[in-house]
Amino acid sequence: MAIVYDEERRIFSLHTKKTTYQMMADGYGYLLHLYYGKKLDASMEYMITCFDRGFSGNPYDAGADRGYSLDALPQEFPVLGTGDYRSTAFQVREENGCFGCDLRYAGYCIKDEKYALPGLPAAYGEGQTLEILLRDQRLGLEVTLLYGVLEECDVITRSVKVQKVAGEECGGKVYLEKVSSACLDFLHGQFDFITFYGRHAMERNLQRARISHGKQSVGSTRGASSHQYNPFVILARSETSEETGECYGASFVYSGSFSAEAEKDQYDQIRFVMGLSEEQFSYPLDKGEIFHAPEVVLSYSAEGFQELSCHFHQCVREHICRGRYRDRIRPVLVNSWEACYFDFNGEDIVRLAEQAAELGIEMVVMDDGWFGQREDDNSSLGDWEVNERKLGCTLSQLSDRVHEKGVQFGIWIEPEMVSQESRLYREHPEWALQIPGKKPVRARNQLVLDFSDSDVVQYIYDKICSVLRQGDIQYVKWDMNRSLADIYSGKTRQQGKVLYDYMKGVYSLLERLTAEFPDILWEGCAGGGGRFDLGMLYYTPQIWCSDNSDAIDRVCIQYGTSFGYPMSVMGAHVSAVPNHQTGRVTDLHTRGVVAMTGAFGYELDLGRLSEEEKEQVREQVAMYRRMAPLLQQGRYYRLSNPFEDSHGAWMVVDEDQKQALCSVVLLEKHGNMPVIYVRLQGLKEGAKYRDHATGAVYSGAALMAYGMPIPVGLGEYQSWQILFEEWEENRL
Repeated sequence: MAIVYDEERRIFSLHTKKTTYQMMADGYGYLLHLYYGKKLDASMEYMITCFDRGFSGNPYDAGADRGYSLDALPQEFPVLGTGDYRSTAFQVREENGCFGCDLRYAGYCIKDEKYALPGLPAAYGEGQTLEILLRDQRLGLEVTLLYGVLEECDVITRSVKVQKVAGEECGGKVYLEKVSSACLDFLHGQFDFITFYGRHAMERNLQRARISHGKQSVGSTRGASSHQYNPFVILARSETSEETGECYGASFVYSGSFSAEAEKDQYDQIRFVMGLSEEQFSYPLDKGEIFHAPEVVLSYSAEGFQELSCHFHQCVREHICRGRYRDRIRPVLVNSWEACYFDFNGEDIVRLAEQAAELGIEMVVMDDGWFGQREDDNSSLGDWEVNERKLGCTLSQLSDRVHEKGVQFGIWIEPEMVSQESRLYREHPEWALQIPGKKPVRARNQLVLDFSDSDVVQYIYDKICSVLRQGDIQYVKWDMNRSLADIYSGKTRQQGKVLYDYMKGVYSLLERLTAEFPDILWEGCAGGGGRFDLGMLYYTPQIWCSDNSDAIDRVCIQYGTSFGYPMSVMGAHVSAVPNHQTGRVTDLHTRGVVAMTGAFGYELDLGRLSEEEKEQVREQVAMYRRMAPLLQQGRYYRLSNPFEDSHGAWMVVDEDQKQALCSVVLLEKHGNMPVIYVRLQGLKEGAKYRDHATGAVYSGAALMAYGMPIPVGLGEYQSWQILFEEWEENRL
């Protein structure tokens, strides 16, 4: 059994393939955290120690026992109002303005299926659920802690359900001021807090800092998970590396504002809390009403970051992504954006399709500029009607002409936004998030539609459906190009619920559209990687990794992304040079090597390629098609740190360890450079491997123990892509 309950001790143990998570309801009814780590069959309650500590208060029930204080004990769901002055997971405000809650254990339930969350994305699949009920009698409040166990990928998920079960007799309405979905308490040990920071066009840079006394936090208050901080973090022992040491990963299955906090307390204990951002959050609950917090996915590794990443990669591929394209090889596409931006018509798209077909590219995507009066980014968002004058035909006719060239057809949308210069805004200015009497904050001259209003969501659903029914469309890129501000909805007097309800509105639209059009490949995007999270991946099996398509920057961006997300979900394209974001020039081979790290495609004007370059493109497309099963489903290894090393190196190995693709990109160039040595991983020690291109044969054990030399010649940003295949005739 994955979930075991010791009734005598009131101890719950959750077991995955390699890990154990344990907690206990103690004699006072408080739920204490006992252990999370390597799998074991033992009770860890002996780790709980109690001392009389100054200025650490005691629950009233403890009577004369001054040694019992929640200010020093490890807890599953610490709340404000119990004498615990550390970071809390839950804060409640009463209508009279008081803060304070006292949740006690009230029962449990074990179910032989993984829980789902109404209106929210969550991991799915075969598993078990533990529900632990906590109750505050005074407030008439029940909190259910949800634990999901996905045994095979060593994942435990956490979520929270809050219900007001009594009304005026218990003080009336309450306001949820903070609801975190997961808390981990560590009694001892030195830990580092690993986060992934960035900015638009340079997302998910790795940052590692020692957790010191006080609070360290990352998060987003932008209404989206953000370019600035990703909702995936790692807590690692100080000595942990790629291949050795303990580490814990936490990924928030949510695409809105979030918070992740790590605190080292006065007794050198460490607490980690992850959940919704507190900023502009104050959710009212009246009798009978229920609030569901988004899910956190947790995993532990005793074998370094590589093993931890493997857990998350498997979980994302098998338990987060859904739909027709979850396990299918994605088509190689060319996007029109960097080929022509807004300056195109139907003939240009057909010409791009013809060029794509000649090179073996399978799909053409018509990006921004096909609707309303959209000739730049200052107008027409919200007017989701095809500009047939600009295209010179209907969308159906354009789709047919593209398909006649032998390629598939896709389009770009940005459904959450509205331009002030649009018919929709002129008719419904109240549908935009903006504070009455205040000049709005604009970005790209656009505002945000109030998706907390179901009428707005229904309108956009009808409009997008109308568009998608006009042609045979196989791909949709869903974009979102600004952060939220001026949070005010005319549909409610409770503005503290708008950001959460907005995100649920986005999810409801995604759920309906993906169900209505199940054969479409949906790709998420928010100015590239501004909403790269498990919440979006639940609806879109890939996300445009970054608006920055520069190959050298992408080595770093995709490196950071790989810690929590598999290659199969990273949209990655070969773009033109000089690169449109950096001005850098890299050769076509290097751009192809880097883009093959993700869902592969092109972002350039194919008509401007030379004949030599066109032949290279044909070879790249053919190579990707051959390698796609390995790239999408293989085990990924980071072989260097591009933030510290002169090169980026990574490899992918198939399940049987018979085939491996190793990629190396030179990031720096200096005179008389030393040789680069790359140590491979994931091979069989007792096997030999043959370099597919040169025929050279190597020992798997030697390649992993000491590596192989990569000769550096003249020229910047050189790259190598080496396919190794097990040499069956000669085993060691």
